[in-house]
Amino acid sequence: MSTRASKRQKMTESPYRLIYWPGMPGRGEHVRLAFEATGTPYVDVTNQTDEGIQALLTRIDKKNRGDPHNPPPFAPPVLEHGDVKISQTPNILLYLGGRLGLAPSPEDDVNGYYHVNSLTLTALDGLSNEAHDVHHPIASSLYYEDQKDEALRKAKDYREVRLPKFFEYFDRVLSSPASGGGDYLYGDKLTYADLVLFQTVDGVSYAFPKCVAKMKEGGEYEKVFALYDRVKGLDKVKAYLESDRRQKYSMGIYRHYPELDE
Repeated sequence: MSTRASKRQKMTESPYRLIYWPGMPGRGEHVRLAFEATGTPYVDVTNQTDEGIQALLTRIDKKNRGDPHNPPPFAPPVLEHGDVKISQTPNILLYLGGRLGLAPSPEDDVNGYYHVNSLTLTALDGLSNEAHDVHHPIASSLYYEDQKDEALRKAKDYREVRLPKFFEYFDRVLSSPASGGGDYLYGDKLTYADLVLFQTVDGVSYAFPKCVAKMKEGGEYEKVFALYDRVKGLDKVKAYLESDRRQKYSMGIYRHYPELDE
């Protein structure tokens, strides 16, 4: 067996190890959903092993210099697969997409990988990063209570301007020819971009339940909510959401402060 073939076989047999903060969905949830939706075995290291939080702290410690092929991660999530150690949620999903059948094959669609990644980045920008900045608009190192006045102003703009803007965009994507019918974002097939949109819509629904309920009742974003329900109803996703592997929302990206959802 050639060295390349041997290495490929070793990678195929290597377990996927996800390392993220324990006890919260956060940015690691997008990676979990990719594994769960495809029935791919993985190890949620900090939640499922005796390594616990130390596994994470060791990898983001200033003393960690990585190795000749893997620079040290700045922050979790971290994915370890054989000799590969990568971080950043969209980067991990880009790595997993083709391997798990959640991205178009380059042989069939040479640019599909980039379109799925673009949709993913947009969802993470507007429905994850911006949602987090609502309750921490000044500094993540400060308590919410230390920036509450600014958060109230930020929340008003997010509810009235930014949230509808991103929902409108994804509704438009689902109405576009590239969607292939409106069931999924790209190519009429489930991709990791759909899983990311599902999770981000779920997150903002938890953080801003009144606002999202009004948006749903208004009927302007029917395709987005239909995709949300479609993904939620997939057999493997449904089983995961009902299991104890699904981490509950807490003091992470998505937080529900009633005063921010007026």
